[in-house]
Amino acid sequence: MKGGSKLSLGWLMRPSPGFIFDRQLVILSLTLMAIGLVMVSSASISEGINIKNDPFFFVKRHAIALTICLVLIIVVLQVPMARWQSFNSVFLLVAILLLVLVLVVGREINGSQRWLPLGILNLQPAEVAKLALFTFLAGYLVRRQDEVRGKWRGFIKPLAVMGIMSVLLLMQPDLGSVVVLFVTTLGMLFLAGARMSQFLSLVGLGIGLLLFLIWNAPYRMRRVTSFLNPWEDPFGSGYQLTQSLMAFGRGGWFGEGLGNSIQKLEYLPEAHTDFVFAILGEELGYTGVLLVLLLQAWLAFKALHIGQKVLLGGRQYEGYLAMGIGIWFSFQTVVNVGAASGMLPTKGLTLPLVSYGGSSLLVISAAVAILLRIDFEWRRDNMQARQRETG
Repeated sequence: MKGGSKLSLGWLMRPSPGFIFDRQLVILSLTLMAIGLVMVSSASISEGINIKNDPFFFVKRHAIALTICLVLIIVVLQVPMARWQSFNSVFLLVAILLLVLVLVVGREINGSQRWLPLGILNLQPAEVAKLALFTFLAGYLVRRQDEVRGKWRGFIKPLAVMGIMSVLLLMQPDLGSVVVLFVTTLGMLFLAGARMSQFLSLVGLGIGLLLFLIWNAPYRMRRVTSFLNPWEDPFGSGYQLTQSLMAFGRGGWFGEGLGNSIQKLEYLPEAHTDFVFAILGEELGYTGVLLVLLLQAWLAFKALHIGQKVLLGGRQYEGYLAMGIGIWFSFQTVVNVGAASGMLPTKGLTLPLVSYGGSSLLVISAAVAILLRIDFEWRRDNMQARQRETG
């Protein structure tokens, strides 16, 4: 029995050259999806009754989205990375066209025009834009690596592309996605060897533009001031954050129990989307919060580890893309958790693979499938090389 438990633990923890897919990445992704389904089911019951008189309205939609995600993962796994590298510019143009299209015929919700209605699914082009930009940027860094490292021109070009997408996103408006694009682009350029002067200049420019955008938009300024002291106006600008903090406070070490949240009963807005982490904290407590944070950190680490492995093996496109996905996942997790816990201003970013939201789930699932494909091609080619050596 003891030997069997050691074997099981080893199977879970140690990468095995005999497996053609990274089993840890598969288990991590499915676990986070399962946790998301459970928490969305718990957090959305009151909202479903209020909107559609159906307690399982959002649960059914989330389950459908997850089913589509699993099919999408299987499809994306069949696409060789050479195809992504060849058509990354086409993917980028499609994403830009979608960003333009949503401004013309998009659906407006809560003052933001971010969704394209596609029957049972509302597509959010901002989510597609993230993956499209990172696939393009990885290809650009391979083609223009010397230019990026040695000349300002090579450094500015990808920023111009990101700037075009950012302008379109700000017209929706969607500052949160712009920040994700900026930080991930910054990280990828840094990994590609951009000079420190370029890196620091970009950081300064980004902070300056962010402050300008906050200063020029009263609703953004209210979010910042309410984040600094939400209790100053607990029934106005600070309402959402104070309710979220109450949820964490009620959770304690082990939570109130699954399904026993009070804040989800129409007290905390967006309880099943942007603030699902607060409901998780209330129902599962500090232990549940810590578990999900460890799983998210492990997922990001796996992406970065895969990127480092293939970069050292000479596969630059795959390495830069995997690194970009790892930065994206980790930063988006930090922003979502930070906003829910009062450490950062409120931003409409989902918790990867956990929050309700079809577009985010689909795009992040596609990114996970790309990571699996990168690792698969690396393992396959290494196994073939070893077989040739032994033969």
